[in-house]
Amino acid sequence: MSDVEKGGFISKVIGPKKRWRAYKARVKELPENYRAAVEAIERYAMHFVPTDGDSNASMFEDLADLFEQAVVNGTPIREIVGDDPVEFAEVFVQNYSEGGYVPARARKQLTDAIARAEGVQGAEEGAPQ
Repeated sequence: MSDVEKGGFISKVIGPKKRWRAYKARVKELPENYRAAVEAIERYAMHFVPTDGDSNASMFEDLADLFEQAVVNGTPIREIVGDDPVEFAEVFVQNYSEGGYVPARARKQLTDAIARAEGVQGAEEGAPQ
């Protein structure tokens, strides 16, 4: 890893580029609704202050692990994030960061994105929306 990558702002936010690209490739392989949920949580998580790039890389990899396992097990998105996706995301991120300011708009965006992802999942399962 280069000195620029080790100490640069981007690497502090997302971690090493190679790990970030591998994470993004994994997310891209998820079904559309799960991918949308992960991307919404990812956007929300970007509001938190990283402890370091490796912690953030681990956080995103763990997020991908969680949703990949959910796909394999057929676990619905709501069963993963619960009734309050903001609370889920904040508790999840707390394990990896020092906290941060999240605007109300970002909280609403996350809640709306999870609801849309859940709607896609319900339609796929033949459930009424």
